[in-house]
Amino acid sequence: MDSLQYCCCQLPKMGDTWAQLPWPGPPHPALLLVFFLLAAGVMHSDAGTSCPVLCTCRNQVVDCSGQRLFSVPPDLPMDTRNLSLAHNRIAAVPPGYLTCYMELRVLDLRNNSLMELPQGLFLHAKRLAHLDLSYNNLSYVPADMFREAHGLVHIDLSHNPWLRRVHPQAFQGLVHLRDLDLSYGGLAFLSLEALEGLPGLVTLQIGGNPWVCGCTMEPLLKWLRNRIQRCTADSQLAECRGPPEVEGAPLFSLTEESFKACHLTLTLDDYLFIAFVGFVVSIASVATNFLLGITANCCHRWSKASEEEEI
Repeated sequence: MDSLQYCCCQLPKMGDTWAQLPWPGPPHPALLLVFFLLAAGVMHSDAGTSCPVLCTCRNQVVDCSGQRLFSVPPDLPMDTRNLSLAHNRIAAVPPGYLTCYMELRVLDLRNNSLMELPQGLFLHAKRLAHLDLSYNNLSYVPADMFREAHGLVHIDLSHNPWLRRVHPQAFQGLVHLRDLDLSYGGLAFLSLEALEGLPGLVTLQIGGNPWVCGCTMEPLLKWLRNRIQRCTADSQLAECRGPPEVEGAPLFSLTEESFKACHLTLTLDDYLFIAFVGFVVSIASVATNFLLGITANCCHRWSKASEEEEI
């Protein structure tokens, strides 16, 4: 699908129409009538295409929330700054949908049925600052999802229960990002690389996920303690679901001591000792089995001899 097909064609302005009309002298009544009819048609056409059906438009804010929409509305006002498509049934966003809306600052897509977003959706959304994708069915955040949207300050990906993977470069280049909400998803692991490139990050919400607090989680926890300035509202909600020895423990209660076993290394002497112990155990096992066999055989013969004597 051509991304440019969602670009609205701007109709001529009233001043442009006036300038194109011939003006040889004093206005003729018939000419004035034609002009006013043309101007009225242009104004009516602008009013008809500037605000989609079932939406309200005012002061560069387009509100299409709660209208049971199954698809995104076409032909938004070109100067739209705030677009709300929340609380609908939208399952997909066409590629290039945001191409023409260079002034867009806020995009609200929460509480829909989105499973993924098309590649390059935010390619021209250079002024987009707030993005809400919560309460959807996203399962994966790819490396290029927010490509070129370098002005993002707030991203809400919470309450996506099928979200199980975030690419290490999913938020690459978002130097202005301050708030990132990944709470109440299906994340068991989050790469430290996904957060290291966010110098402006202040708030990170990660509670409500089934975190596996194994050795791979240690770098992320260490970074969180040193980097995030405020995470108090979320720290009690982030719990470990595994391994069994830390199940139910708050994520931020784990210390360096909790990961002590992850740093244990074996020397050559350790390996030799383990090999020696294994060899001894094997010999002992063979000897034990041999003795048990002899004992069983002797018992069998003694039992048979006793039966013959009785006869």
